[in-house]
Amino acid sequence: MQSITSDSYAVHFNNKAYEALNDHLSQKGYSKVFIMVDENTHEHCLAPFMTNIAGEYDYEIIEIESGEINKTIETCTQVWHVLSELDGDRKSILINLGGGVLTDLGGFVASCFKRGIAFINVPTTLLSMVDASVGGKTGVDLGALKNQIGVINQPEMVLIITDFLKTLEERQLHSGFAEMLKHGLIKSETYWNDLKKVDDFNNLDELIYQSVVIKNEVVLKDPTEQNLRKILNYGHTLGHAIESYCLEHPQKDTLLHGEAIAVGMILEAYLSNELRQLPDSALEDIKTTFLSRYTKVAFSNEDIKSILGLLKFDKKNSHGNINYVLLNSLGNPEIDVRVPDELYNKAFAYYAES
Repeated sequence: MQSITSDSYAVHFNNKAYEALNDHLSQKGYSKVFIMVDENTHEHCLAPFMTNIAGEYDYEIIEIESGEINKTIETCTQVWHVLSELDGDRKSILINLGGGVLTDLGGFVASCFKRGIAFINVPTTLLSMVDASVGGKTGVDLGALKNQIGVINQPEMVLIITDFLKTLEERQLHSGFAEMLKHGLIKSETYWNDLKKVDDFNNLDELIYQSVVIKNEVVLKDPTEQNLRKILNYGHTLGHAIESYCLEHPQKDTLLHGEAIAVGMILEAYLSNELRQLPDSALEDIKTTFLSRYTKVAFSNEDIKSILGLLKFDKKNSHGNINYVLLNSLGNPEIDVRVPDELYNKAFAYYAES
């Protein structure tokens, strides 16, 4: 597959990814090459990744614990200490080999260490391949509140090696697939319909490529999320609040990012039907598609009240207003829409209907 060029970096795929990495390392002469992994990518991905690197470099491996619960400033501080102890300097590079938690955190670590060192993202999950690793968003959570601390800073390159998907559980693949479905809803009804036909995850390369193209086109037009890039947050206003709520309440099952966003996309489709022109048929199509792939989550009235209390922390908010991305039709989103309070319970009731 042809590499996808962004403003200051490129996304390379499979064999071209290793070629691009080897060319880059040989040309740049980094003082040290740090590779950050978690326990899963250390076990399943590090050895094949290292096997494909040509040349001799001064490597150091840094391992962090996996999971959203560890996407914190405390983890960053630990990594910064390790970088210092291992004599990292401004001519070092950090290669982030992992899923969205690791690439988000690793990009932030690199952006701050010594006021900024180079970094490369090597996403190993479907979610990070089509979303988290592309576009320059880096950062960590503030307690259970998603992505409250961070910067937008671009990597040297992103390397998508789809063989790493073979190491994932099916639940992780479904989580990433939710973001691909979102790309269809915000940019292309044709792509949405193509994705609905997918019945296994054995050959996703072309669809992954299309998702990266969609995200890259949006980011190129609005790299710092002033306007258009907000459409990538469809489903995320309520979805992030649901994800945060489940993360901080032990009695609730923790949801993976895509699972929470799938709920958010149904809820926000209902709001789109009520407040914009999204047809009834499209609303039912969205609900049916997501509920056929993602287990329905039960929310009590108390759950809903607490979830709605978290909306004030959404990053798209301004001047005290909660701003939504809603759909006028499939592939036609609208940003900065305000929602009357009385519609929230109706949206959750619609989601709960069989």
